Amino acid sequence: MIYVLLDGVGDLPHPDLQGKTPLEAANTPTLDKIASNGCIGEVISVGKGIAPESDIAVFNMLGYKFNHAEYAGRGVIEAIGIGIDFKDGDLALRGNYSTLNDDEVIIDRRAGRNIEKEDADGIAKEIEEKIKLSSPDTSVVVSPTIGHRVTVRIRANSRKLSSKITNTDPAYSNIGGMGVAKAVGDFLKIEKCLPLEDDEDSKFTANIVNEFSEQSIRIMKESQVNKKRKEQGKKQLSCILLRDAGNKYPDVIPINEKYSMQFSCIVDMPVEIGISNVLKMKAFEAGGLTDYEEKARVAAKAMETQNSIYVHLKGPDEFGHDGDAIGKMKNIEEIDQRFFKTLVENIDSSKVAIVISADHSTPCINKGHSDDPVPVLVSADFIQNDGTTRMTEEQAKKGSIGLLQGAAVVPKALELIKSQK
Repeated sequence: MIYVLLDGVGDLPHPDLQGKTPLEAANTPTLDKIASNGCIGEVISVGKGIAPESDIAVFNMLGYKFNHAEYAGRGVIEAIGIGIDFKDGDLALRGNYSTLNDDEVIIDRRAGRNIEKEDADGIAKEIEEKIKLSSPDTSVVVSPTIGHRVTVRIRANSRKLSSKITNTDPAYSNIGGMGVAKAVGDFLKIEKCLPLEDDEDSKFTANIVNEFSEQSIRIMKESQVNKKRKEQGKKQLSCILLRDAGNKYPDVIPINEKYSMQFSCIVDMPVEIGISNVLKMKAFEAGGLTDYEEKARVAAKAMETQNSIYVHLKGPDEFGHDGDAIGKMKNIEEIDQRFFKTLVENIDSSKVAIVISADHSTPCINKGHSDDPVPVLVSADFIQNDGTTRMTEEQAKKGSIGLLQGAAVVPKALELIKSQK
């Protein structure tokens, strides 16, 4: 089984596409061929009413459903993904470099998105060197990852830090460690971090996070990196919006033990790398984010030694966040021609099934994640076709697989493959 998650590919009808979704509007001859050789259904990745972040969505789509109290939080997963020294009792948070105006209103949550590594690393180093927290035994690590993304680890040597705190990022709520996108308007300001429990650890931790936010804004305002960026006409790195606190290493059953399989992966982003490390998946190198042909060839080759590989393709999600329906449609067409065409040319579909879905929907009209169902497709020569001709949101509603919860996708796909093979 080659299991492909197209990040944020699900969408809603858009006026720029004559009322179609990007999947419906895209010219996808290879995906159409794959769909005609299989069956389709719908998936709600985490739960009705929950617009999930990618971490919890991917865990669910791999078969891991957490109760709120059990989840480690995205901050921890990203810290693991980039190899930060993390231990139970530390606090890890996901962050965004963001741009503020003079009134400290957020004018770009991603500071232009494509931030040069030299600038991201330089300003992180300034923060680490200049910050002075009120608790003298408390230290901070600021680790930029890709683009606007940052991971922050806070450690207090004398006490355990609490994950029971609110986000400073106004676009996401922290619900039991799970990041959930909020419906927000255009006027956003950094939120104060508040304790979610009435105990000293939560209060202490919230205070430390607020100190970090206040001091880092001042440091960034005076930064030489930002002075240079201003001269170059680039957006300022004004603050770090923090969310998804975690304070413990996740305790889960490794994926190969869960399914009694050789399950591997091709992933690029820190959060997916963290998930693969936590689940003890073998990871294959397959080029950069958009090296689609290489990823397809490596996935096909992996079938010689593995019996399942999970491939995560990031592209569609970013166009959704940018509200660019035409760009998202074109990215889907590019993935069809470069990834899926290469993949089908390099596998034997009488022996290998292709399963395709998404971690969540990112509608362009919302510019954010939503709880809308996404399609799931299971395809191989031995899978009975249910009349499906395309992988679209509309056809998914009529497919024989029906409506699944995210955690049921892998078991259902394996059931179809085993029963029909």
